[in-house]
Amino acid sequence: MRIATDIGGTFTDLIALDTAGNLAVTKTSTTPANFARGVLDAIGKARVIPEQTSFFVHGSTVIINTITERKGVKTALITTQGFRDVLEIGRANRPDIYNTAYQKPVPFIPRALRFEVRERMTYKGAVYRPLDEGDMARVAEQCRRAGVEAIAVCFLHAYMNPAHELRCGDLLRDLLPDIPVTLSHQITAEWREYERTSTAALNSYVLPIVQRYLNTLEQNLGAMGMPSVYHIMQSNGGSATFAAARTAPIRLVESGPVAGVIGTALIGQMLGEPNLISLDIGGTTAKCSLIERGELKITTQYKLEHTREFAGYPVLAPTVDIVEIGAGGGSIAWIDAAGSLRIGPESAGADPGPACYGTGTRPTVTDAKLVAGVINPDYFLGGEISVNLERARTALEPIASHFAISIEQAAMGVIRLADAAMINALKLVSVRSGYDPRDFSLVAFGGGGSMHAAALGRDLHVKQIIIPRYPGLFSAWGMLMADLRQDFLRTQIIRTDQADPSGLSALFEEMEAQAVAYMQAEHLDPAAVVLQRYADIRYIGQEHTVKVAIPAGPLDAAALADVNERFHAAHERSYTFRLDTTPEIVNFHLIALGHVDKPQLQRISAEGRSIEQAHKGRRSVNFDELGYYESDIYERDLLPPGATLRGPLVVEEPSATTLVFPDQQLTVDQYGLLYIRSAA
Repeated sequence: MRIATDIGGTFTDLIALDTAGNLAVTKTSTTPANFARGVLDAIGKARVIPEQTSFFVHGSTVIINTITERKGVKTALITTQGFRDVLEIGRANRPDIYNTAYQKPVPFIPRALRFEVRERMTYKGAVYRPLDEGDMARVAEQCRRAGVEAIAVCFLHAYMNPAHELRCGDLLRDLLPDIPVTLSHQITAEWREYERTSTAALNSYVLPIVQRYLNTLEQNLGAMGMPSVYHIMQSNGGSATFAAARTAPIRLVESGPVAGVIGTALIGQMLGEPNLISLDIGGTTAKCSLIERGELKITTQYKLEHTREFAGYPVLAPTVDIVEIGAGGGSIAWIDAAGSLRIGPESAGADPGPACYGTGTRPTVTDAKLVAGVINPDYFLGGEISVNLERARTALEPIASHFAISIEQAAMGVIRLADAAMINALKLVSVRSGYDPRDFSLVAFGGGGSMHAAALGRDLHVKQIIIPRYPGLFSAWGMLMADLRQDFLRTQIIRTDQADPSGLSALFEEMEAQAVAYMQAEHLDPAAVVLQRYADIRYIGQEHTVKVAIPAGPLDAAALADVNERFHAAHERSYTFRLDTTPEIVNFHLIALGHVDKPQLQRISAEGRSIEQAHKGRRSVNFDELGYYESDIYERDLLPPGATLRGPLVVEEPSATTLVFPDQQLTVDQYGLLYIRSAA
């Protein structure tokens, strides 16, 4: 039995997969006061036998929540003399030069806790000034007196030569043995001092909290009789053991959301659909990502909290490129100072939850969907949670009164505003990135994905909409499909016409030895490790790079010439032009993978299923500009393979509700997936 658990803002999901490919699923309320409690509740509710578990993987919002809520620990930074204010200075470029409201990020580490020591490496990695160990003793004492709980170390050019950072780490462990230390080169060996410092600082800021969380969860799982090795999703789309995650928690910042993208890519692979847009709408946020030719978009230029008004905090670690906005089922609708209706980013979460739950009082997108007739008040989470239509109407009444409209119109206003925010996010990963949505299928999941997908797909004119099975728990399913993965990057800027093939081969071989050693520590047989080589290449003078695959084995002049040509072709494909000039390699990138078995999608049987059996009745549903329609209601688990239905209709299941507009058609395939296409 393999188990995956995913902690969201409102619900904690669990999926268990046995050796025959059978799934057991369950949802419980997220427990913000103690996230581990929600995981244990889900395991207990699913009635799985812990001793029979062969694999456990987990996705969590603990890291991102700790950062966004500013609940990390008191952290110090130790850096090269003269670089104390790197976090304050940041970058001079601005996302919008005409935006007068633009703000630079406020450092997570105040200036009083940023310390300098005398040391210096050159940009080539040579020692220019040895590390002053007397300075280290002084700084360690200052950290002790300040009550620091974690320390980040980031020395200039440590990515080229980490000797001083390593010595600094040894000294700190002797002088301050109870304080965890982050060495920047161990988190990322890429250049860019500001980004590397930011990454190290954020890692230390959450380090003790994540360590305590993982320790508690591990102890509780062990007490239940589960196996001793547990895994957690990383931002790069792979998983790692708890032991590895304890030292580099910043790599988990998108731990939960990336699993849905992994699941989307795998669904596309199984269906022969290489071009996909992943859409995950949960209780707090909506997240989307684009998959082209079956490949995920991975970036090391990820920024936390990045908006038009705010530059965000850079995280220099491989991360699945996800656009995330504060618009989900629990997002609160409110009137701003100018009298305009706004949605989010504040969410009602699991506590108090939407007004219809009975404890909250502020209107949310879920309340609006209930008033619009989309949600069945008697079948929310399969009837496990009772929702109150009158409480939802009462919560929306102030908005209706403010605009002198009906409560039904207020509900549609909230839904339209949420949809508009989601459309903008989808356009950001597609149209505004040079992709035509008509070439892509939209895979929608999360508790709210299938409720919004029909409207979003119509506006975006996607090829089709695909709703996977158990959409409300799809991210947990994606975790079960994720390989073990670790990325190793090194910055060395080399012109391709001056590169020594044997030297590049030696560099990759060194990185491969490091990767195999890492995977062995992760309890993986070295023979089972798959290594993939890449290089980030650009034209001289450019800022951006293009990632190009590098062949395995010894490199020679012919191999480098082929890499050169493939870079030109990839650059032209991405940016529509190529230059007749020599490119340069900036980063060497090695990906180590430990593949996990991926069972094929299970076909559904037609036995015991029919359209007539699936039909539950009719109710009035609001379809935005099309108005109210008496709509057929169907139970998803009773729809047979091959069923084709014309909207307007609603498909219900315990974890989600799927809406189909009057001008759309629904088809059920042999795997039980739902396809929504234009009926024209």
